[in-house]
Amino acid sequence: MLPAHHKLTSPAEFHRTIKKGSKAGSRTVVVHVLDRTATCPDAPVATTGPRFGLVVSKAVGNAVVRHRTSRRLRHVCMSLMDSPDVLPRGADVVVRALPRSGSATSEELRADIVKALRKAARRKRND
Repeated sequence: MLPAHHKLTSPAEFHRTIKKGSKAGSRTVVVHVLDRTATCPDAPVATTGPRFGLVVSKAVGNAVVRHRTSRRLRHVCMSLMDSPDVLPRGADVVVRALPRSGSATSEELRADIVKALRKAARRKRND
């Protein structure tokens, strides 16, 4: 379970991250990353670390598959909280699961999320 201060909780936070953040995809997930320190420099939330939001739709599978996929994604997100080389502390991240994520292992999901996060960071630098 992700601690409450590491979760995106409101639809407005999801919307802001998706609309204003960098987007990158892999075969199992699409990630949207927004650096809070750049968009809200006066907000003291950067010290809490990255915040995550998950979107797992019915396209991934039935309820059992969706819940299993959500648990795996949460576990991967927890492991990324202490990886400043992959994800800045002041980042908001929305992870959208694609249909192939329902049959992916945790290791595959982690590799795909890290790959997509690095791709999004490169795109942000090139903008």
